[in-house]
Amino acid sequence: MSLVKENDTVKVHYTGTLSNGQVFDSSLEREPLEITLGQGLLIPGFEKGLVDMAVNQKKTINIPVDEAYGEINNELFYNVGKDQLPPEMTPEVGMALASKGPDGKEVQFRVAEVNDDHIVVDANHPLAGQALTFELELIEIA
Repeated sequence: MSLVKENDTVKVHYTGTLSNGQVFDSSLEREPLEITLGQGLLIPGFEKGLVDMAVNQKKTINIPVDEAYGEINNELFYNVGKDQLPPEMTPEVGMALASKGPDGKEVQFRVAEVNDDHIVVDANHPLAGQALTFELELIEIA
């Protein structure tokens, strides 16, 4: 029986939940995720959870914050003057925003706070600071 090892390409179905049970992502209604391990494209805990799985095996993995998206980084909160926003925009807490960085790459933010003259945006990953649970089912080792 073949088991997943570093650098294997695998297909896996997953459902990710937060500690309160809320589902934040799932592949069950679409094609399974196809990924090559060892390329740094997955959070470390997800990749570790796949190693040594066999085809058709199902398991639940709990990923601590440091092996998921890390702790919330307070240096990734920024004040933005409302005069820098499009005039038709009415910012609300939780609203997603995007901006181009100096290098031309798009940066994603979420509005964390709305004040009279400015907003506070958060550039942390939306799942930063959270432990995650995944239900995994290995479909294929390519």
